[in-house]
Amino acid sequence: MDLDLRKLRYFASVAEHRHFGRAAEQLYIAQPVLSRQIKSLERELGCPLFVRTTRSVDLTAAGKQLYEEAQQILPSIAAAVRRVHDVDEGVQRLAVAFSPGLHVSDAIRAFTSHHPDVEIDVVPARWWEQDRPLRDGRAQVGYLRRPFDETGLRIVPIGHEPRVACIPAAHPLASRQELTSADLDGERMLDTPQRRTLTLEEKFELIASGRNIALIPLGVARSYSRPDLVHLPVTDAPGIETCLAVVADRPEKLLRDFLEIATATLRRA
Repeated sequence: MDLDLRKLRYFASVAEHRHFGRAAEQLYIAQPVLSRQIKSLERELGCPLFVRTTRSVDLTAAGKQLYEEAQQILPSIAAAVRRVHDVDEGVQRLAVAFSPGLHVSDAIRAFTSHHPDVEIDVVPARWWEQDRPLRDGRAQVGYLRRPFDETGLRIVPIGHEPRVACIPAAHPLASRQELTSADLDGERMLDTPQRRTLTLEEKFELIASGRNIALIPLGVARSYSRPDLVHLPVTDAPGIETCLAVVADRPEKLLRDFLEIATATLRRA
């Protein structure tokens, strides 16, 4: 069967909102029309995608799988369409992905001083799938933190970033100037690998509620400061390696120039 991209977009919106009404508002279509399109997609696929009740909409196992696939397919299609338009209009464009709390602006300024006619886009990279924008075509280069899947990527090391303990302001350890790993023994650490879709905002809400502590990169701590949280250096915690990453078989001169300029700029920073 041929997958209808319009229906896939409709499905992704419902999956994101877990609500037909809010999804319909976002898509600017009537809710009955959206419901019919989703039912049509389910018939075409031969399996239910949602469990519907009077109060909630949840994904089935098949729905969860399709949502993961849609998060790769739809951005890739959008990026491909944009590249086609750029070629038609004679636009040179470079898209740079970045991990939360990593600032690539200095490198972009240095690059644009040499290439003022190049359009620059920035693409946030989610912490649990930092390499995704490179693989689905939304970005040509990424300023990322290891570890991530490096298969098929060229990696240029930049430096190391300290990790700090993110602690509720009312916690007994919050008055300390610095900590060691031993100070955190027995504390309830937020196990992010088990909750990989947790956003930074959700993570900080959980910590601020007094139930958890987390080790986070210093750049994230500086970018998301709030009065009910304290960030303390952990003197013996290993640092996190930062790097630039590109798809290994990308030979464009523009990309090579950006890598050269960004590497020198970010290493100095």
